[in-house]
This record gives sequence, C-alpha cells and structure tokens, in this order.
Amino acid sequence: MKIRFFTVPNILTLCNLLCGIMAVIYTVMQFGSAEFELAVPLFFMLGSAFFDYLDGFSARLLNQYSALGVQLDSLADMVSFGLLPSLLLAVMFDKAGDGESWWTMVTFSVALCSALRLAKFNIDDSQKTSFEGLATPPCALLVGSLAYWFTKDFGGVPMSREAIAALSLVLSWLLISPIRMFSLKFAGFGFTGINIVRYLFLALSLVLLIVGGLKMVWCIIIIYVLTSFVMWISCKKRD
Repeated sequence: MKIRFFTVPNILTLCNLLCGIMAVIYTVMQFGSAEFELAVPLFFMLGSAFFDYLDGFSARLLNQYSALGVQLDSLADMVSFGLLPSLLLAVMFDKAGDGESWWTMVTFSVALCSALRLAKFNIDDSQKTSFEGLATPPCALLVGSLAYWFTKDFGGVPMSREAIAALSLVLSWLLISPIRMFSLKFAGFGFTGINIVRYLFLALSLVLLIVGGLKMVWCIIIIYVLTSFVMWISCKKRD
C-alpha cells in the first residue's frame, strides 16, 4: 500500500498540529509567572481550529480521504484540543488561589477523556453525520473563551478553584457522554430538516460574536450543547 504523506489535507492537519504545539509551549510558560498572558496561546488555538476545519473541507473537496489522514487528524486534535485546554485549565486553577495545588491534576481529566473520545471516533462508523459526545474542538474553544474572561486585561472575571475543577469534570463527561451532538457538516444547503437547526445556530452565533466578540464563544458552545441535548432527548422519546 502506497502512503502519501504530503497531501493538501495532511499539510493542513500538520498546520493544526504546529499551532497546537506553539500554544502548548506558551501556555506552559504561564506556570509560575506573575501575569496571565493568553493572547498568544489563544491566537494559536484559533489557528488550530481554522486548519482543523480546512483539512476536512479540503479532503471532501479534493476527494483526498485516507486512513493516514484520519489518524493524523486525531493526533493533531489531541494536542490542540485535548492537551491544550487541560493546560489552560491548570494555569487558571494555579492562579485562582493559594495553598495546595495537587488538585490541579483534576484539570487533566479533559486531556484523558479527549484521548478516549478521539480513539472512539476513529472506530465508530455512526458518527458521520452527528457526533456522540462533545467534539474536542468546541470543548477547547469553550475553555479558551473562559480563560479569555479570566485574564485581567478583559475584566478578570473570577473563578474559584472549585468551579474550575467542576468545569473540568463536566467537560470530561460531555466528551465521552452518549449525547448525540449535531454536526455542522452540510450534505446539502436546503433550508429543511437538520439544516434549519444548523442555519439558526450559525445565525445566532454570528450575532453573539458581533455583539460580544471572542468572549462570547463559551456561550455559543453552551447553546450548542443544550440544543443537541434537547434534540437527543426528543429523538429518544420518539423511539
């Protein structure tokens, strides 16, 4: 079997990975520092999300699907959207109070459950049009948005260590939960069926971003999760 390393989708996935590596490096540098500077790691996280979208789009557009690309995508996502949000939560936890900090380990439950979620996704054929559990990119973006609120430069909204630990555990559960989350991948562009939900969600997200900027990303992800939960419960009742 001939394996092609450097296809367009794979190169874009490597760009996702590179952004994730840079974000991890800058986030680790926050431990022990007096200030909490997140502009650089959040910039790279957004870059990872952008390239993560492009690699899938280009694979569909160019019909360049490959088993290698599937595995590479999950490896990149593990760094950019698994390890990185755990590190951000750990830094927030470290700076949220004094005293014993061994509870910081709780924040890495997000990384562990991200690994489980990504491994399951690669062998689960039922997740082509929807996802089982919260996907790693929106989970990471929610953490990044909350970290954005957390910094002094943008209001310094306080979060206790207990709240950060609880958030870590809730996100970890959502990653491996049975809740079906709707996908934003359009098979067609008609205003029918699940596309109605997609269009309404995208329109609402755009309004929130225009009004509140990146600080509203966490709110968008919560709306996404709640909408998916309501749809999942409704489907289960019909069944």
